[in-house]
Amino acid sequence: MSTVKTRFAPSPTGRMHVGNLRTALYAYLIAKHEGGKFMLRIEDTDQERFMEGALEIIYRTLAKTGLVHDEGPDKDGGVGPYVQSERQAQGLYLKYAKKLIEQGDAYYCFCDKERLESLKTEVAGKEITVYDKHCLHLSKEEIEANLAAGKPYVIRINMPTEGTTTFHDELYGDITVENNELDDMILIKSDGYPTYNFANVIDDHLMGITHVVRGNEYLSSAPKYNRLYEAFGWEIPKYIHCPLITNEDHQKLSKRCGHSSYEDLLDQGFLTEAIVNFVALLGWSPSSDNEIFSLEELVKEFDYHRISKSPAVFDMVKLRWMNGEYMKKMDDDKFYGMALPYLKEVITRDLDFHKIAAMVKTRIEVFPDIKDHVDFFEKVPEYETSMYVHKKMKTNEETSLQVLKEVQPLLEAQEDFSNDALFAMLSAYAKEHGYKVGYVMWPIRTALSGKQMTPAGATEILEVLGKEESLVRIQAAIEKLTKAAE
Repeated sequence: MSTVKTRFAPSPTGRMHVGNLRTALYAYLIAKHEGGKFMLRIEDTDQERFMEGALEIIYRTLAKTGLVHDEGPDKDGGVGPYVQSERQAQGLYLKYAKKLIEQGDAYYCFCDKERLESLKTEVAGKEITVYDKHCLHLSKEEIEANLAAGKPYVIRINMPTEGTTTFHDELYGDITVENNELDDMILIKSDGYPTYNFANVIDDHLMGITHVVRGNEYLSSAPKYNRLYEAFGWEIPKYIHCPLITNEDHQKLSKRCGHSSYEDLLDQGFLTEAIVNFVALLGWSPSSDNEIFSLEELVKEFDYHRISKSPAVFDMVKLRWMNGEYMKKMDDDKFYGMALPYLKEVITRDLDFHKIAAMVKTRIEVFPDIKDHVDFFEKVPEYETSMYVHKKMKTNEETSLQVLKEVQPLLEAQEDFSNDALFAMLSAYAKEHGYKVGYVMWPIRTALSGKQMTPAGATEILEVLGKEESLVRIQAAIEKLTKAAE
């Protein structure tokens, strides 16, 4: 058997869509699972959609996600160039198109825009153009005269109009289509550039691609690809058409949703490892119930036969959960470094950010969540005194006021303001008065934070805020509860 070789062939048109990242990931996993090669090819023949800086995005995304290519524009594997515009400049695609013309499998088409407009028809509510093979019947003399006159042309494939074409997909099996449904698609456009479909076939064959991974929106084009392979007498690669990715409303994931690209997700505070793990599960299921995989584990586990044919739903709740799991396992220093910018956005006080970061590490799912968890360290928000009521702790406004008044002088006298020392002192106070520890801690925590939920307990918050600020907040809470009681 030949070595498995896959390719990722993006167009440099902007940020990398989640669907494109999945294609790259699956192509990489298929190759690496079989000990094969993963190749990068840049498809830049659509000059109208080319975006400055997009090429750097492709390289950066592949590097960050760990999808290291074995061959590509920067790694010559002997079948380059790996950029379609460079291959186009060599006359490669036109050479093969002309070969098809010589064989009678393709032909020059000189029809102008007006004539093509007249061929438009409506099918299932959509306006399409079905070419009528008009230029197929031009004589050799007419073709030569048009070419000599510099008349604009395209080159079309000559598809059969009778019988059927059957192609095989690794997931969908054998699919048969009627040949009269296949249009004579354009191979070379009027600007001399190849179409996406034609260039793909030429390049995949010449570069030795054994497995072609792409979205199932290209499933209907497969018979046309096969027609080209057969016309050249080339071996057809294995096709793996991946399912559509939809949003929670089962609509195609669009750029407007705000999380359709890899960089969108990075901007929203997601970790690369979690994104890769999540994207792998968008249409593929492992053989076990485990859902957390490193890239190395995915390589070992990945069996493309387990890719689903059903649309994959981009579940943001699941991605957030998965990201949270990765955060919990993250090295503390690395987490601190990534959390610090978010902490500094909401806290200007000179506090121990290391301790605050440690508090939130197991409580957040994405980094921007940090701000809502720690903003009280900067300033106590406005809150209702009803927050002091806790049925389980058996606290209310009255009991809380009493506790705060009693612990205020104890905190003033406390010299060691470390978490352990504070907990020991307040626990002793609770025991002396016959209180449960929670009965004491609840009003203190509420006074310090003004929040129902905090990332740490009362004594941890006291330690980070320090003695002076803590006493200011305790006094403010006493005044608030006293006023409410009047």
